[in-house]
Amino acid sequence: MNALPTRVLVVEDDDVIRELIRLNLELEGFEVFTAVDGRDCLDRAAHIAPHVITMDVMMPRMDGWTAAERLRADTRTRDCPIILVTARTQADDQRRGERIGVDAYVTKPFDPDALIDVIRELVDRAGGPA
Repeated sequence: MNALPTRVLVVEDDDVIRELIRLNLELEGFEVFTAVDGRDCLDRAAHIAPHVITMDVMMPRMDGWTAAERLRADTRTRDCPIILVTARTQADDQRRGERIGVDAYVTKPFDPDALIDVIRELVDRAGGPA
């Protein structure tokens, strides 16, 4: 019996970084959807029902902080694990992520294998597909 693939929504405004994450995740067997900013994320997340969301912080139209807050406020997405993938490394930024309720904070530049490990850990914790 084949398990359903883990759905990951990758939210990143930088085309190169978004494609790097997408490619690495697809090579590991994840089903990957992408969004270019926070608004795009909100439009797509409720329909995709991802098992986890990776999200940049600094993006046009709607930043990752605002998008994460709105995901947490929406009953359809409030339990979806969120990983902030950002160049913002200050302790205040990490505390802000904790207050919003993000599940992990990965700083750029990042090791794609380490990001995959964080995704798997959060999906396992949430009881989603492996």
